[in-house]
Amino acid sequence: MTARVLVVDDLTPNVKLLEAKLTHEYYDVLTAADGRAALDLVRSAAPDIVLLDVMMPGIDGFEVCRRIKSDPALAHIPVVMVTALSDVSDRVRGLEAGADDFLTKPVNDTALFARVKSLLRLKMAMDELRLREDTQGQLGELSGSGANVEDLTGARLVLVEDNQISADRMTQAFAETGYEVTLCTTARAALERTQQGDVDLVVINLNLASDDALRLCSQLRSHETTRQTPLLLVIGDGDTDRLAKALDLGVNDYIVRPIDRLELRARARTQIRRRRYQDRLRSTYRRSLSLALTDGLTGVYNRRYLDTHLVGQLGRTVRTGKPLGVLLIDIDRFKAVNDNYGHDVGDQVLREVARRIGAHVRSFDTVARYGGEEFVVVMPDADAAAAMTVAERLRSTLADTPVAVSGASVPEIPVSVSIGVAVTDDASVSPGEAAHKLLRRADRALYAAKAAGRDCVRLAEDEPTEDRQRSSA
Repeated sequence: MTARVLVVDDLTPNVKLLEAKLTHEYYDVLTAADGRAALDLVRSAAPDIVLLDVMMPGIDGFEVCRRIKSDPALAHIPVVMVTALSDVSDRVRGLEAGADDFLTKPVNDTALFARVKSLLRLKMAMDELRLREDTQGQLGELSGSGANVEDLTGARLVLVEDNQISADRMTQAFAETGYEVTLCTTARAALERTQQGDVDLVVINLNLASDDALRLCSQLRSHETTRQTPLLLVIGDGDTDRLAKALDLGVNDYIVRPIDRLELRARARTQIRRRRYQDRLRSTYRRSLSLALTDGLTGVYNRRYLDTHLVGQLGRTVRTGKPLGVLLIDIDRFKAVNDNYGHDVGDQVLREVARRIGAHVRSFDTVARYGGEEFVVVMPDADAAAAMTVAERLRSTLADTPVAVSGASVPEIPVSVSIGVAVTDDASVSPGEAAHKLLRRADRALYAAKAAGRDCVRLAEDEPTEDRQRSSA
């Protein structure tokens, strides 16, 4: 997973060290030597994550973090404070300012990369939700959710802890905030409680006596009901390796024993606030999926949504410098299906093809019906190799399994598709012009796939000087 990382520190050796480590892992690294320069870069360069020193002349790290998190346009960017300060009061102060985590100097590489990857996964999902909300707002389909993400009243927590003394202390700390706490002493009890679907945060002791806490984290992430529920892990001072595995499994945050109740409440509050914000975005997203934005037959997005969404994605591409892939998919000889079996059967084929496409792309990719028997997949952060891999997987998936239909003379109909693939190649044009150009290049690649005999994938070549006429194929 590649990303743009901003490293902020007034000491050049510290900057060079972090820059070397991150560059070795293929991250794009920006640097700043003071708080004011950092704020300018955050606004202009759109980093995916900020590694921020606390002790700096002028504007210190706490104030920089506070300004980032108080700006609605920047608040979604994860901030990790990298500091030599180890007092609990400093951590609490940073969390209150909005920091997503703390790393103590000298930075442990395992903890660094595990935390960066964890926060980047979260940001990528949040970015897609925010972009979809923006797209729908531009189309006039939203009236505002009116949700107050700062209102944490009645938050429900599940505490998984089999040590009674520790459980009592944490329960008391949460009770003072007005949260509702359910204590579970076994992983099985925690799974049963969380599947009820009304939990805002799960706090888990990594060192359960009779259960595997990491397996519980994995199970919570694999269940649809708890896939988005924040997980806060309680760890010992020597659990760095297991912590890295936990973050890789999807744990959102952690706190190290001995637990300070102020830090515990601050970390819990951050996760619950983020959960409420995500819930608001998802609720807004679901409410807005109306006929104005979706195709009534297949349930995927329609051409109107695609046109606006693609322009928004290309605007993001210009800001971040990351690639964007587009797949243009056409069902081969679809007219023959309608002619031989009727339009009702043709509609069944269209619905099933749309379903299979959606099942074989990433959750943050966008599937839309382009018109007739054509579909488009918009793939953020996908270069040519990644887009071609997905396209070939879609082609083989559709070709290998016939579509089951009803009301026809045969129970199954073999279906194949041709796919044209195009990836952004010109950041000098406007997003609107880039969207038109990208779809045109994908269309030419699709024509090449048809000309090659259908049931195949072709990658767009460089833009030719003259447009071609669309084939009736």
